[in-house]
Amino acid sequence: MTKLSYNGKAVEVREGTPLKNAVSKLGYKPKYSCKKGDCGSCTVSVGGTRIKACVGKVPPAPRLKSLQEKGLELR
Repeated sequence: MTKLSYNGKAVEVREGTPLKNAVSKLGYKPKYSCKKGDCGSCTVSVGGTRIKACVGKVPPAPRLKSLQEKGLELR
């Protein structure tokens, strides 16, 4: 399970889950335009890595214990 956090709210989701479903649980609503990943308007930063929310998957849990406890920050 990967812990994602946004604005002080954290949620645990299974790795490989569609990112658009995971971010909606956090109350974050990315912009969508093409819904295929071509335009890049849905790009979010998860733990410093940019991922397109419409086609991306939740990354695996980090190995560092401090990041496991805090969760990957969503921006």
